[in-house]
Amino acid sequence: MSGVSRRAVVAGGVALAAVPLIARAAPGDAVVETRAGRFEGDRLDGGMLRFRGIRYGNAPRFRAPTAFAALGQSVPAHDFGPICPQGKGGQPASEDCLFLNIWTPGANKAAKRPVMLYIHGGAYSNGSVTVPLNDGEKLAAAEDVVVVTVNHRLNAFGYLYLARLDPRFADSGNLGQLDLILALQWVRDNIAAFGGDPGRVFLFGQSGGGAKIATLMGMPAAKGLFHSAATMSGQQVTASGPINATKRAQAYLAKLGVKEDNLQPLLDMPVEKLVDALDATDPILGGGVYFGPVLDMKWLTRHPFWPDANPQSLAIPMILGNTHDETRAFIDPGSAKVKGLTWDNVAARMAPELRMDLLPEWVVGQYRAHFPSDTPEQLFYRATTAGRSWPGQLLEADARAASGAKSTWVYQVDFQSPTKPERGAPHTMDIALAFGTLEAPGSFAGTGPAAQKLSRQVMGAFASLARTGRPATRGLAWAPYTLPNRATMVFDANSRVVNDPRKWERELWGRVPYIQPGS
Repeated sequence: MSGVSRRAVVAGGVALAAVPLIARAAPGDAVVETRAGRFEGDRLDGGMLRFRGIRYGNAPRFRAPTAFAALGQSVPAHDFGPICPQGKGGQPASEDCLFLNIWTPGANKAAKRPVMLYIHGGAYSNGSVTVPLNDGEKLAAAEDVVVVTVNHRLNAFGYLYLARLDPRFADSGNLGQLDLILALQWVRDNIAAFGGDPGRVFLFGQSGGGAKIATLMGMPAAKGLFHSAATMSGQQVTASGPINATKRAQAYLAKLGVKEDNLQPLLDMPVEKLVDALDATDPILGGGVYFGPVLDMKWLTRHPFWPDANPQSLAIPMILGNTHDETRAFIDPGSAKVKGLTWDNVAARMAPELRMDLLPEWVVGQYRAHFPSDTPEQLFYRATTAGRSWPGQLLEADARAASGAKSTWVYQVDFQSPTKPERGAPHTMDIALAFGTLEAPGSFAGTGPAAQKLSRQVMGAFASLARTGRPATRGLAWAPYTLPNRATMVFDANSRVVNDPRKWERELWGRVPYIQPGS
């Protein structure tokens, strides 16, 4: 592993679960010389080259990242680097977590393959790319592309806004975004040596990863570093305001016992204490403190998609997607929120899960009239998906279309999980489809013929956007998203394009403004 910080935390003391190493490279067999150093990777069965744990930067606590280059060194790139410290254990973690991973069919500078760079989900607080679901081997092989996955700072390490309390931390509210920009700069400068084309960099990310991409599309420092994008069940219509972000920082500091007029202890205390305080109560939203990008007027000077789509982003070809049953992934069917649902209590239980302030009893009546065969549980998931997880994507797509962006495509995954039918087509369903990792833990897609066909379609569409700027889906004509048609690719066992497939729900929830979490 490349240079783990002395302030590292081994979360749970458990070795990282990873895709098994198939073939350790012989000297000179999988070695790439770049401007950033000489990296020794692995040649896998089938010939794919893999490089894991390449450091792209240093991460001084609560300060902007700095570039890193292993000049004159030969760096082993066989194992993942640590992930950002977070509440969930089980993987080696360190605040020194700026590492990326690469899969390439061949390290030939003349190849100029499209580059597909993935940003993981977990909101802005959790997650990593060091799990089998995000393994890039199958995608790189199937589409002849270079796949890159990136870890970066999260939660307080990446988004604690301290700028209004101490000028030393002027960049603190958007450090996770600055990490990603640094990774993109590393790709621009070095990916050609791995067979990639720095002029065709495609970003794709799920959930929080999609939100980070939406934010990058509005950050001037990211301009020109990527050329197309896909957001999967993740959006960022507005960022956190600086006043609310400061209130959140104050709540976190109070949990730590740190005084606002002396932040020096933040630089000296152990990582474990910073992690333990992540459960501080959010003074705006309740629950745990929200961490996310901040409208700091330095790195982020306007909201990504409010009051319209950022003009900087309009020329970037973009896919936006969601799944039909988003909330079935994170509201467990056996939980107290769902267990024992009746027509008498469904409105009350549904209300806290919505981000739209619309009379829940009236909403239940409308859904019952429109879907008379629904059970209370079915209605609960249908309404919470439409009133919580879907509106942000709809607003972004409409904003792009209204602003004249011609290169916008929208999808919806309707494919029902064959392995966990009670989950329907849940949040995260499209990760395995996009990577081809159907057999990986965490995949809802199964490994049957229908899932394999659908995965080839999704991988092909994403790779085509990376290669040509258009998602030429295998065997399907995918019309751009324009108003008023709202053409939407419905990914299913029999994928097809449908105009405005959820018009009734769109109009129902369009009666009230969407509330972006953390704003």
